[in-house]
Amino acid sequence: MRSTYNREFFKHLQNHHLSYFFICILFLMGLIFGAIIVITMHFSQKQDLLFYFNQYISQIDRALASSHELFKTALLTHVQYLLIFFLLGLSIIGLPAIWIMIFVKGTFIGFSVGFFVNQYGIRGLLLSTAAILPQNLIVIPVYLLAGAIAMIFSSQLLKRLLARRLSRFTFQPFVQYCLIFIGFCFLSAIAALIESYVTTYLIEQATNYITL
Repeated sequence: MRSTYNREFFKHLQNHHLSYFFICILFLMGLIFGAIIVITMHFSQKQDLLFYFNQYISQIDRALASSHELFKTALLTHVQYLLIFFLLGLSIIGLPAIWIMIFVKGTFIGFSVGFFVNQYGIRGLLLSTAAILPQNLIVIPVYLLAGAIAMIFSSQLLKRLLARRLSRFTFQPFVQYCLIFIGFCFLSAIAALIESYVTTYLIEQATNYITL
């Protein structure tokens, strides 16, 4: 049975490798675009962002004391994001929205890292690594996979609709689609735990270093 699953898995990758590649390229383009935004920002805009960032730093201790609330907030955010991917995959016309979401996610991360590095140099790289890297080691692959699978599922529905074979659609692909996203939700829960109990501590240590 394991060999059967392996064959199905590699067959899936062979049939849809371009979809996964396209999603990764979109994300990388978002990263680059986010970094470009930082470079083109005016000095006053950067100062405004620094003000809000300093306000956030002042609340770090309170955030550490409410890690449970942070966990619930982070988990809810991830699940909502995955739910949007899930529904867009069912909508047939949701492909552009999936692409936009992946691009925006990359832009946000690229902007965040670029801004900290631009303002603090190597110390900013340390801060962005502490604040962004731990949970995103899980979140980014989950989002990319969710976007790609939603895109593939939506494309298959569209092909069946154009070929007028939608009536032959079985429930097995839909059940598999649901199970995959349930698995993504469990992975997101692990990422939320890291974000709320590990990342906040790392941010505190990094900000203490930056303010030395």
